[in-house]
Amino acid sequence: MNRQEAEVVLRNRFQLSRFYDEQWTTIEKLLLGERVLLIEKTGFGKSLCFQFPAILFKGITVVFSPLIALMRDQAKKLSSLGIPAKCINSEQTHEENSSIIAEAKQGKVKILYIAPERQENPEWLEATRELNLSMVVVDEAHCISVWGHDFRPAFKRIINLVQLLPKGLPVLATTATATPRVQSDIEKQMGGNLSVIRGNLMRESFRLFVIKVESEDEKLIWLGKNLEKLPGTGLLYTGTRMDTEIYSKWLEHLHISSIGYNAGLDTESRIAIENGLMNNDWKCVISTNALGMGIDKPDIRFIIHTQIPQSPIHYYQEIGRAGRDGVPAWIILFYHPDDKRLPEVFIEGGRPAISKYGRVIRAIKSELLGEKDLMRKTNLKNNQFRVIKADLVEQKIIREVTFGKCKKYEYISGAPDLNTALFEELRACKTRELEKMLGYIDTTESRMKYLCAYLGDESKLSFNNCDNTGQKKIRVLVTPEWTERLKDFRDNYFPDIHAETKGACLVDGIAASFYGFSNIGAAIHRSKYEGAGDFPDFLVRQTLKAYRKKFGEQQFDLLVYVPPTVSGDLVKNFAEKIARALKIPVSHKLKKQRLTSEQKVFENHYLKHDNVADAFIYESPEEIEDKNILLIDDIFDSGATIKEIGKYLTKLGAASIAPLVIARTVGGDIHDE
Repeated sequence: MNRQEAEVVLRNRFQLSRFYDEQWTTIEKLLLGERVLLIEKTGFGKSLCFQFPAILFKGITVVFSPLIALMRDQAKKLSSLGIPAKCINSEQTHEENSSIIAEAKQGKVKILYIAPERQENPEWLEATRELNLSMVVVDEAHCISVWGHDFRPAFKRIINLVQLLPKGLPVLATTATATPRVQSDIEKQMGGNLSVIRGNLMRESFRLFVIKVESEDEKLIWLGKNLEKLPGTGLLYTGTRMDTEIYSKWLEHLHISSIGYNAGLDTESRIAIENGLMNNDWKCVISTNALGMGIDKPDIRFIIHTQIPQSPIHYYQEIGRAGRDGVPAWIILFYHPDDKRLPEVFIEGGRPAISKYGRVIRAIKSELLGEKDLMRKTNLKNNQFRVIKADLVEQKIIREVTFGKCKKYEYISGAPDLNTALFEELRACKTRELEKMLGYIDTTESRMKYLCAYLGDESKLSFNNCDNTGQKKIRVLVTPEWTERLKDFRDNYFPDIHAETKGACLVDGIAASFYGFSNIGAAIHRSKYEGAGDFPDFLVRQTLKAYRKKFGEQQFDLLVYVPPTVSGDLVKNFAEKIARALKIPVSHKLKKQRLTSEQKVFENHYLKHDNVADAFIYESPEEIEDKNILLIDDIFDSGATIKEIGKYLTKLGAASIAPLVIARTVGGDIHDE
């Protein structure tokens, strides 16, 4: 098929008039059974490069993608064009995924999108033997490389599959962000004989700005004053989930149309926000980098970062979601020197400490263990364990063994010592990348050329599209009026506590503040760990304000407080003050029937749950029946303690249990802030 014939098919099946040159070059190679790495800017149309040949091949094309939003969006669009496309992912039920696998085996699916992690699923592994496979696609292929900005251990399994494929079966790897080093690593891992097509990464439609600020307050104030003046709708990226909520509530306080998004939301909420973004329901969506990849929206008019990304690669990927229609888009990055602390934490956490690898090796040396038992034995976070597991398997120190449907890990006799040289090299590489991102902040040259040169695009084009080359510098002007508006927001902003649990009469509660958002965290720390005495009265006043906002005139029959682990009578005395102010009877009868540790010493939810399971007893259980209970604690961390107490009091017949706490942490560990 020549290009002219192909474009007739393109018009009939995809309702598009023509291919870009790089698209046709890629498609032509795939039709000839070649392996291709396509490096092209976001919005270029990389997906068409595999969708078009897929409809011509007799069998099924499997697309490995880490982006569930992209899977949903592309499968929906292809189906509307009469092309049978489906996706398998963790947000669908087991029955839905099994039904799609059955259709694929019967040849009823032309393009099947699947998450890389699904390769660990026995049902999928068995199905691959029965599929009439005609092409394999690796989307976001930088995830293959340990030098990429988003390495995913599960992508290693894709490489294993690719290396087993017969010669002549086409393979396409695509990415918008591959430095020359990442490109070389992908070529090596995919077994060589790879045609590389690298396009022009320049984005002429961007208007690039860096706003240097002297405080977090200046970021909030500039947005409050200027966000609605920006054209169209856009995305506001923050560094943490806590920041996402704070910025969202700040804009809500100012009556600016916005909504918060992060990976902690349930599937239904995420889909609703993604759809709302497509429909321009808000001025902006405020998100961690969990949102955006795979969202095919051509008219995002601005992207603002309140936190410096880890590297120019991360930044290019995230801003690449704007202005795909060629109309100008505003790209704004706030920067304060303290901002580099967060990416430094991410870099240090990119590979867990060597001692944690040792924990896993010692545990597996002593006995065969499954994932849950290993996490319990080693006290590791889930993401840390998965990285360690992948590295130890890669270095042939441990291996996975299967007993029926149960997977366990065993130590390989005579295994080599852990090679840490690569980890140190990776850390040094990521540190250099952060330095390059700081270089973007301070460059006096074209910001667009700076980013593209880092990514290996040395095009000789010149631009006047940034605040160094033709656009006016942006500065923040702080006025007394806006300082007062921000103070009013802080005094009246209270984070929600999501505590509702199946099988318990526990309702969502409220906190007086985030632990790290104001001086509240410092005050708690002084009382708990520095001998400063009772929690100060301003914490009582702020917590009462939070109570009145959340629960208003709601009636409670009894106030109960969480018994202490290390804080002595601090929570008891605090609860008594709250009870007096609200005129609610206070109970001292909730006790611990066994010793527990502070929750913050545990890294994963299994151990946090085990620490408090069946730990509590109420001395006069008949008092609880049919009571509406206000449950007081100082800090809401993982929520395991309050949820355990909620379940226990529910068993005793409580009508409802509502948590009220002084501070909520970022979501798991104060020290992660």
